[in-house]
Amino acid sequence: MQGFGVAILTQVIWAQLLLLGWARASELTFELPDNAKQCFYEDIIVGTKCTLEFQVVTGGHYDVDCRLDDPDGNVLYKEMKKQYDSFTFTASKNGSYKFCFSNEFSTFTHKTVYFDFQVGEDPPLFPNENRVSALTQMESACVSIHEALKSVIDYQTRFRLREAQGRSRAEDLNTRVAFWSIGEAIILLVVSIGQVVLLRSFFSDKKTTTTRVGS
Repeated sequence: MQGFGVAILTQVIWAQLLLLGWARASELTFELPDNAKQCFYEDIIVGTKCTLEFQVVTGGHYDVDCRLDDPDGNVLYKEMKKQYDSFTFTASKNGSYKFCFSNEFSTFTHKTVYFDFQVGEDPPLFPNENRVSALTQMESACVSIHEALKSVIDYQTRFRLREAQGRSRAEDLNTRVAFWSIGEAIILLVVSIGQVVLLRSFFSDKKTTTTRVGS
């Protein structure tokens, strides 16, 4: 992998078995240095539905280039200088799919990027939930609670990202205000000293020379 960044947080969640393979979701927050590119690979079975979602958390203008290729190198998704986006596709062939994040357009600003790559769909909690039985209502309630909990997890992730982004912007603004205040203090000090020196020159006694004229 070219220009490999330093990963600061990795969380990989393995879910339940699907008919076509394993349903899995990979979440990662990593540092992407300036002039760098980082790629990730995922083996996917044909017919599997996948979703790639990413967001730039900190750095510069909060933008990054993203590209997704199939096993033959065909471009499935490509966006330039995006702050956040989501892309859903169905694998058309077996193999290793590659998605890359690039910060090569930036010369001095590193970025912090978060992505969530969903492979497959969660199987139903109760495969035979349509059957008529005494537990049907309870099973339906469990399914509703399960879906609600998944929505809560998604909202928590989004709010954590927004909080991290807002904190980064606030710290950056605080740094700028601090430097501006220091600059104003220095300018005020220089102007004050200049005014004092100028006023003293107005009221200082000037030496006069007298010449006697003889008769």
